Amino acid sequence: MKSALGAGLGALLPEVSLGQADLRSARPQEGDRFVIADGERKGAVVKLDDIKPGAPPLTVLPQEPASGTVRDGSRLNQILMVRIDESRLMGDTKARAAQGVVAYSAVCTHTGCDGLSWAAEQLRFKCPCHETEFDAADGARVISGPAPRRLPALPLKIADGYVVAAGVFTGRAGVISP
Repeated sequence: MKSALGAGLGALLPEVSLGQADLRSARPQEGDRFVIADGERKGAVVKLDDIKPGAPPLTVLPQEPASGTVRDGSRLNQILMVRIDESRLMGDTKARAAQGVVAYSAVCTHTGCDGLSWAAEQLRFKCPCHETEFDAADGARVISGPAPRRLPALPLKIADGYVVAAGVFTGRAGVISP
């Protein structure tokens, strides 16, 4: 009886591991919090106070709230989060922002490069591979360069001082193959 029970539990373990892998690879979901993706504060949960107006964007990863699992199983889950004066936000960008904090996929829509740089004065992200520029104050629309579409945005809200996903990406992160 004990060995049958042990074998039964052992058979379930691959499914438990697979479930964890699915959580890690799933795109950001409504209710996810965010953790800092790199640097000395890697893994710290992002609070509104961590995102200072005028500061460079933070690269963050979503964190599933129930289990605390960080969704780091896909590079498409990298998110750029920056705080912009709300008076400079345009159109739908203002509706998706939380106290001026906006969030976008950190993966360029042209060839899938990451490591986008930040031009603070223009409020633009710039891809290091082919120099596409995206306007962070206007839904990350393409200003110049070969990217065929804007960076997907992630709607946000503030809950108990934490930055939280208020929905899912507005489009598919990364490159869309024809």
